[in-house]
Amino acid sequence: MKKALILGGGFAGIQTAIQLQKSGKFKVTLVSDRDYLYLFPISIWVPVRIKEFSDVKVPLARIQEKYPFEVIIDSVKEIHAADHQVVCENQTLNYDYLVVAFGADKMRHKGLENTLSICGKPEVSVSIRDGIDDLIKKGSGKIAIGFGGNPKDKSAVRGGPAFELVFNIHNLLKKKKIRQNYDLTFFAPMEEPGAKMGKNALPMLNKMFDQYKIEKRFGKKITEFEPGAVVFEDGLKLDADLTLFIPASTGHHVLQTSDLPTTEAGFIQIDTSCQVRGLENVYAIGDISAMEGPEWIAKQGHVAELMGRVAAHNIIFTETGTGTKKHYHESPNILCVMDTGDGAAFVFRNTKTSFIIPMPFVGHWMKRGWGTYSKITKVGIFRHFSGFIFS
Repeated sequence: MKKALILGGGFAGIQTAIQLQKSGKFKVTLVSDRDYLYLFPISIWVPVRIKEFSDVKVPLARIQEKYPFEVIIDSVKEIHAADHQVVCENQTLNYDYLVVAFGADKMRHKGLENTLSICGKPEVSVSIRDGIDDLIKKGSGKIAIGFGGNPKDKSAVRGGPAFELVFNIHNLLKKKKIRQNYDLTFFAPMEEPGAKMGKNALPMLNKMFDQYKIEKRFGKKITEFEPGAVVFEDGLKLDADLTLFIPASTGHHVLQTSDLPTTEAGFIQIDTSCQVRGLENVYAIGDISAMEGPEWIAKQGHVAELMGRVAAHNIIFTETGTGTKKHYHESPNILCVMDTGDGAAFVFRNTKTSFIIPMPFVGHWMKRGWGTYSKITKVGIFRHFSGFIFS
């Protein structure tokens, strides 16, 4: 039986492991540096105490109960595709097929250690929660929330969670009837943050900022983060007791000691079948890959899962010679429920249309329902339940 080695325990890697394990044609091994799948899309509720940290984790052991692929908890150090080898901190692994899915690094800004990111290491969400708690105990304060860009790869920007976080913080303070004691400011270097969501998104976001009395600092390059301030290229500073910032993604540092082809931005070059260019048995999916598509294409969780299914299908196709290859770019889209804590907005965009629909109250519960759905599908419960109902 051929060995399929998957590097990364996020949405992309887990989906690939599940699909390959279900095929019964491979010895599937997944390498992750943590023993759980972290549900980043609902992690925005940890800082505002809607969810506990444990609520947004799915233990890999639970997934293995349904899909018994091998799990190795280790850190990848080098990839040598020419030798079919992956060097980890504690061992060296061989493979017949390799899927690289361990995400990307974040762009380094001067003074980044003075910020906290909801899209960083999972445990940072708890640090953000503690920072908000401290300001609530203090009785007043200034909070700055923003995200950055990568001029070499526009798909590497992740602004949605920043919007969700600022709206959720507003809602938390409003519920506690202390909102008037806090200054909330949203900042971003681009003139129109959120433009990826389509032309209808910007007026709605601006309306929400005005309605919630959230200040804006757009269109100024960020030069530095100081303790207690964001510094912009024009020399002006944004004072903040707590700075929450999501840097854009850049190529993972492991790729610097590997022989995989990368773009100028540092992401792995792939074709539309998710196959690494020039390497028949190596695939790259999710944030670590260089995605092709329209200018507004974005790296999202559902896209990572789609790429995982595509990669698994094409590995099975290569091995069996049956069926046809699949491609991730056939229907590019942006799809998200942007939560506000007491409601949400449904955002959709593809090559033909784009729209954003306000969903007061019900939208928040729709996203909470997705969180539950995501958990149970990963451990195989929903598939069994839905089959019982509909088959």
